[in-house]
Amino acid sequence: MEKKYDVYALGNALVDTEIEVSDAFLERMEVGKGLMTLVDQARQAELLRALEGEAEPHKLTSGGSACNTVVAARQFGGSGYYACKVAGDDTGDIFVRELLAAGVDTNMNGNRPRGISGRCLVMITPDAERTMNTFLGISEQVSEDEVDEQIVAASRYVYLEGYLVSSPSARAAAIRLRQLAEKNGVGTALTFSDPAMVRFFRDGLTEMLGDGVDLLFCNEDEAKGFTDTDTPEAALEALKPLCRTLVMTRGAEGSLLWDGQQTHSVPCDPVKPVDTNGAGDMFAGAYLYAITHGHDAVTAARLANAAAGRLIVEFGPRLPNGAHQEIRQRILGE
Repeated sequence: MEKKYDVYALGNALVDTEIEVSDAFLERMEVGKGLMTLVDQARQAELLRALEGEAEPHKLTSGGSACNTVVAARQFGGSGYYACKVAGDDTGDIFVRELLAAGVDTNMNGNRPRGISGRCLVMITPDAERTMNTFLGISEQVSEDEVDEQIVAASRYVYLEGYLVSSPSARAAAIRLRQLAEKNGVGTALTFSDPAMVRFFRDGLTEMLGDGVDLLFCNEDEAKGFTDTDTPEAALEALKPLCRTLVMTRGAEGSLLWDGQQTHSVPCDPVKPVDTNGAGDMFAGAYLYAITHGHDAVTAARLANAAAGRLIVEFGPRLPNGAHQEIRQRILGE
């Protein structure tokens, strides 16, 4: 079957409000630093009120982990489809408008259900760490109804975000998507997404992994937390039975890669981070672009390291115009 899309992603559709905060603010408001925490609409509003006069948001951006990844793959030159759920409200309008402007197709380009679209408050501390408090809204109701087998079959890879594990219907949709991909010979990729998902939803993530995915993305903390190990090397060994290939991001240490046969340590250039929000998503998007365009795993990791390193030196989960082409030319020579 002809492949129309490089990446078919399923995830929580959110509009991000990114804002700089102090560590003292997180402590005062009893917010768990460095984690994604699910909150209700009232709690999110409470945090925003507490921030009034203390900091100004950078901007509203269509987000969500898998959304950021499929947009990154598209902006590097690939093609993408994003399956999700947003409401017919102003927030949903922002999300769909930005997604289509990025060149990503979606099931939400048409009539949308009534309800409240999801929003994420992204708080950045002076050490560049991102802390997220997320109100899922209607995105929590993502289900198998959002998964289209014909479009899955016309894709090279499906990509599942670990955040889906927190909702029973979304977790079922992720499992169904993996099964449809396997049935149609489509590659499967999954990201653990966040240390909190590993800590609180390990059994659900194991269910999402099934008999193993073709490609697993994780960072070092997630890998060690999921496997209850103390070193990245031990974590990698423990994760091998769950996947055919694996990429573990390690911040300033670059990434650790298992290509199914060999382990490679892929270094990155040193940078001074300003905002780490979206770095893992960018890494996955660049990596998926490279492996769906004829590049080997080590080259893909080099591109992904460079893309994530470029992203974290300024605010926001997207690279500026022209940056993707510059990085692609420098790393891939194309």
